[in-house]
Amino acid sequence: MELEVRHLRVLCAIADTGSLHKAARQLGLAQPSLSTQLRRIERTLGAQLFVRDRTGCRPTPLGLVVLSRARPLVAEFAAIVTETRAAAARTADGFQLRIGATASRAIPGWLRLLRAREPRIEPTLQMNVSANALLGMVAAGRLDMAFVHEVEGSPLRVPPGLRVRVLVEREPQFVTLAADHPAALHPRVRLADLAGDRWMVDATVDGEWDALARALRAAGLHSEILHGDYLTAYSLAATGEVVTISQPTAHPRPDLTIRPLEGDPIGVRLLLAARTEEELDDAYPALEEAYWTVARDAPAYLAWLDGSQSGQSLSAAPRPDAGPPPSVGASAASS
Repeated sequence: MELEVRHLRVLCAIADTGSLHKAARQLGLAQPSLSTQLRRIERTLGAQLFVRDRTGCRPTPLGLVVLSRARPLVAEFAAIVTETRAAAARTADGFQLRIGATASRAIPGWLRLLRAREPRIEPTLQMNVSANALLGMVAAGRLDMAFVHEVEGSPLRVPPGLRVRVLVEREPQFVTLAADHPAALHPRVRLADLAGDRWMVDATVDGEWDALARALRAAGLHSEILHGDYLTAYSLAATGEVVTISQPTAHPRPDLTIRPLEGDPIGVRLLLAARTEEELDDAYPALEEAYWTVARDAPAYLAWLDGSQSGQSLSAAPRPDAGPPPSVGASAASS
């Protein structure tokens, strides 16, 4: 038996999970098959690499040495696969730009601007409520970039090697409620004014449930939080059944009112992630323009940005005709 990359991947999976059962599930193998592979690898190397007991598997001293050599090889092979997949997406007639995104009203304008600025580019779009899942797909080469939001208090798991550019350092999340809700009469809504309401949020969105729960606890409220997708949440909010969180760029409806929350207790950071700075340079300007276009088209957000309702300093928020805030455009590589 000769050792191959797949065998090294097996060793890394066992070490990372600490369990044959978990490693088998991660690799898509049956546990007996994985156990057999491990025994063959150990026979080939002539040494025991893991100690197995009731608590799981842990590397032996020699196993740690082997893993120290195996991990860089596995990572390098993964990089080759990623780069090859990215290159395969390019065709002789143009470039298919594979974009992933969480929900945003800026996306249609972004795609339109990308096509207008570079006719050879054909953007494709994959939506997902999980920002972490999208970042993983970029790292694996299944997407070229992802436009995602990071809920305050729930940091995203940015895979090593990805480059990240901040579009908005902190976008406040607003509340959506029925147009005839008593709190809709106020330019800003206090959480205390919603003490008798049930909330609905999509708990599959990374960090969203936790952020609302923290804000309610901080306000001394014990409101019921229901799980549902946002299409359902908006429909129920229009009838007064629930109130829900919304992005400030959400388009107004006659049966709904969108208002800032007093003190802006819930915020998100908007990020564009890709594998290289060049990819960010190509796509970021169009995204920035598309975002601030929809921001100017959202009355509640426009008022918040202008500060006319709160009297607060705008040091952290740009005027809608002044472009993005100073923090926009910051780039960083995940460590």
